[in-house]
Amino acid sequence: MVEPFRNYLTSKAAFTDAELEQLEARAITRKLKRREYLLRKGDVCRYMAFVVSGSLRLYRTDEAAQEHILRFAIENWWITDPESFRIGLPAQGTIEALEDTRVLLWSKENFELVKREVPAFHALENQLAGHYVDAQVNRLYTAISYSAEERYQEFVRAFPDFYQRIPLHMIASYLGVSRETLSRIRKQTGL
Repeated sequence: MVEPFRNYLTSKAAFTDAELEQLEARAITRKLKRREYLLRKGDVCRYMAFVVSGSLRLYRTDEAAQEHILRFAIENWWITDPESFRIGLPAQGTIEALEDTRVLLWSKENFELVKREVPAFHALENQLAGHYVDAQVNRLYTAISYSAEERYQEFVRAFPDFYQRIPLHMIASYLGVSRETLSRIRKQTGL
């Protein structure tokens, strides 16, 4: 098994060697080059992805071709287009590598299978789903109640190592501000 994934799992719950091997047997390892797509808008999202190394973004594009970044995923994070993966509808989002990235992928069938066969993984997935919902609620709250400066400071606090790896225009998209506004905020805050 990919050692970072094994370390991640064993830091979260107690897994037997047989359970770890079962998770490994159901996973596909894939390397993505920078700017390579894991998922394109309109395709059905067929995989749940774990980021071993590198980074990804999930974004949607509006009618004016403006990108809106919904989330980032770095090492030891999970990413998918949740609605497409769960229901099987064409994806509204696109998942793209921001840098050379290595992921482990589970098809929906294999993901559901390991959740049934490995109770510790099912419990972990439930815990992560709860954290995801909490994070989305907090993100929505900050988007509607924080100033642009506060949103940027919260982003830097939440992603202290990651924010320097992301292009400025992508951070601006994630925060819902213009690049010029973000440049001004960074200059004022020194971050």
